[in-house]
Amino acid sequence: MAHDYLIIGAGPAGLQLAALLELGGHDYVVLERGAGPGTFFTRFPRHRQLISINKVHTGYEDPELRLRMDWNSLLSDDPELLFTRYSELYFPQADDLVRYLSDFASATGVRVHYDTHVSRISRDDDGFTAVDLGGRSWRGRRLVVATGVSQPYIPPIPGIEATERYDTFETDPASFVDQRVLVIGKGNSGFETAEALMAKAAVIHVAGPHSIKMAWQSHFVGHLRAVNNNFLDSYQLKSQNTVLDGTVESIERRDDGRYRVMFRYARTVEALRELFYDRVIVCTGFRFDASAFDDSCRPALVINDRFPEQTSAYESTTVPGLYFAGTLTQQRDFKKSTSGFIHGFRYGVRALHRILATRYHGGTWPARKVEPTPEAISDAIIARVNRSSALWQQFGVLGDVVTVEGDTALYQEEVPVAYAADGGLGRARHRFVVTLEYGKDHDAVDPFDISIRRVVENDVANAHDANYLHPVVRHYREGTPTGVHHLAENLENQWNLPEVHQQPLAVFVKECLADAG
Repeated sequence: MAHDYLIIGAGPAGLQLAALLELGGHDYVVLERGAGPGTFFTRFPRHRQLISINKVHTGYEDPELRLRMDWNSLLSDDPELLFTRYSELYFPQADDLVRYLSDFASATGVRVHYDTHVSRISRDDDGFTAVDLGGRSWRGRRLVVATGVSQPYIPPIPGIEATERYDTFETDPASFVDQRVLVIGKGNSGFETAEALMAKAAVIHVAGPHSIKMAWQSHFVGHLRAVNNNFLDSYQLKSQNTVLDGTVESIERRDDGRYRVMFRYARTVEALRELFYDRVIVCTGFRFDASAFDDSCRPALVINDRFPEQTSAYESTTVPGLYFAGTLTQQRDFKKSTSGFIHGFRYGVRALHRILATRYHGGTWPARKVEPTPEAISDAIIARVNRSSALWQQFGVLGDVVTVEGDTALYQEEVPVAYAADGGLGRARHRFVVTLEYGKDHDAVDPFDISIRRVVENDVANAHDANYLHPVVRHYREGTPTGVHHLAENLENQWNLPEVHQQPLAVFVKECLADAG
């Protein structure tokens, strides 16, 4: 007998989807290769400190607003199931997240089979079959893969197989005393590793072909975070730590156990440089493991084959009925928004749950009626942008949608913007899509350079040029974009000043509804 949903993986995304399906009384089962929930976080990050913030004391009483500063909790109606009850640390320990996920699974009653390692997945006309290492078969009409990026991404460098890898190297700094170390990779795992070794290693080089991108400038939280960038300070102060910009051309493990690395610098015409190290550690990120899929349902992969390609409904572009949840969905907003992280994909999973309900169970996207007047519509939008955690966390990816047909207006929350654009909500005479977004060129601006002219706070006339996070409202008539309105940015992210935010928005809505085109 086939379940309606077969979910692979009991990490945060698998648990989030299972909890929603359980609450809705749906038929599903979760298969997890590990002995408990969140197996990935029992090993990663290797030095055990998370970079997802855990702000317990926000000054807010509204639980929705508190989620803006809580990047680890899953979504539920139970106030006991918040990660902020598990740690007071701003950057908490990974072991606390594992403990939280275990409690979440128990409290929500999700149906998970642990120690179930799926080794083969196939598809026929009736759905999907997953076979585990014990030989047991599991059937599902639809398959949701929530395994995350579970395999290291190893770049094609000759000799790289002789190096150590982030997922397996000995993390005890004492084993690096007085050694020369090369860390390949300029992301958080690379700098996390380098910083952990600074007190013991003699020399540390961090190398990569691209410039370092700081999260404080790009607003992509997967770029280098300040919590991991002490190494940069020591580099610029000439303290035996260096960042190398360029490509590792080859690696050779010599008979004496040391490594000979041929390196080509960027931005120079210098010939290949010969460098020598005692240790080389590869910290170049992770990728999706598609090895279990046979030819009947192997999904198309993109971005150096690191992620499965997906539609705006989180469905495989090549395998109908195969969906993805969690960090795998960052393929849709790669290095732009937050689908790769719990505080982003928890909302993406809720959106997926609503999509599945609409497609397979006769459901519709949750909606509430508002008065079809410019003032009522504007007030509803203002109330949401001042409170929503989903629009805040999934900036530019999820949006609220206001549909106006005749004398009826419906307000639908947290819709994937691309899904709405692809017709997921059907056609409408008038539709307003509300998002929170940074400015067009926000990642090109140094946020700490006070000499750069910026849009003034609450500047209505120049709100369209704002770089900081602010609400954007787009109008579509019969699916065709007809206008865009930017609400002026505000230091405290409170867009409720009558003459600055509310009235200009109401005027925009009125003009859009009045213009018959």
